[in-house]
Amino acid sequence: MFYKDERLALFIDGSNLYAAAKSLGFDIDYKLLRQEFMRRGKLLRAFYYTALLENDEYSPIRPLVDWLHYNGFTMVTKPAKEYTDSQGRRKVKGNMDIELAVDAMELAPFVDHVVLFSGDGDFRPLVASLQRKGVRVSVVSTIRSQPPMISDELRRQADNFIELDGLREVIGRPPRDPIPEREPEVEFSGE
Repeated sequence: MFYKDERLALFIDGSNLYAAAKSLGFDIDYKLLRQEFMRRGKLLRAFYYTALLENDEYSPIRPLVDWLHYNGFTMVTKPAKEYTDSQGRRKVKGNMDIELAVDAMELAPFVDHVVLFSGDGDFRPLVASLQRKGVRVSVVSTIRSQPPMISDELRRQADNFIELDGLREVIGRPPRDPIPEREPEVEFSGE
């Protein structure tokens, strides 16, 4: 539930939201996403968090990062760390949880409602802390994928769970829309 006069902030875990939308078979139009939440309340900030592969000649997420930056999103990025695991597979570490949590706690005194786009159970203590500060928290993810993309603990802690698939008609991107939407298809470890 949203109230027109409440101050909103969006916190988007980029790789988590991308994986959830992909599991549901659609791409997100971030312009429509921002407009939807501007309609629901007074949107103060829309943060987008992602790690970038800096050593690649071309990063598939760079066009999205640039587009979001020029279109009203606050971008929070850091270089991803690349390594080879014990089986010789290329892995990338790019966890942005701490950055997101710190930003949410810093902004808490200035907002009434935080919308967290992630199903990561590691955010449960953040949600509880924001709630103790009087901030309502909605979590956007999906239970309609196999397996569900949201942890049960996070869903129970949130004031409101918003099914991502229920937003498909509002924020889904038409197939021929040229707005970039891709997170790199790289396996991220949770460290």
